[in-house]
Amino acid sequence: MRCPFCGHPDSQVKDSRPTEDDAVIRRRRSCPNCDARFTTFERVQLRELTILKRSGRRAPFDREKLVRSISIAIRKRPVDPEQLERTVSGIARKLESMGETELPSSVVGEMVMTALKDLDDVAYVRYASVYRDFRQTEDFANFLNKEGLSDEGADDQAKK
Repeated sequence: MRCPFCGHPDSQVKDSRPTEDDAVIRRRRSCPNCDARFTTFERVQLRELTILKRSGRRAPFDREKLVRSISIAIRKRPVDPEQLERTVSGIARKLESMGETELPSSVVGEMVMTALKDLDDVAYVRYASVYRDFRQTEDFANFLNKEGLSDEGADDQAKK
């Protein structure tokens, strides 16, 4: 593994251990050239997935893009990094086990929505606001009412 700090082509594995859900191997590495330490993660990839975008464009499935989009939704919420990793791994495993190599982006979006609803209501609404393209405050109110999430707390806050 190439060192991300100095670019040296080799590094030494100092420690390997599985993550909590045994889906990923975490490796602590050290560069013999600059003595920097870094962590890598090794996971099984069953097949290459292609995502069919709404525009008709095709793109390879990017796990890091999924991590980034969920991270934005859970920012400043009581969700720890381990929960994020389990959520992303669960979604990736479901996508890979569907048996298809090409999936519409809507399938990924709906899986994220389902996972976030179980994880954190605020993150769920944040993600939905982008995914469902909310334009006005009425869009939020309609979504909250449809999903059975009370917006009474927001009304109480606005009155204060």
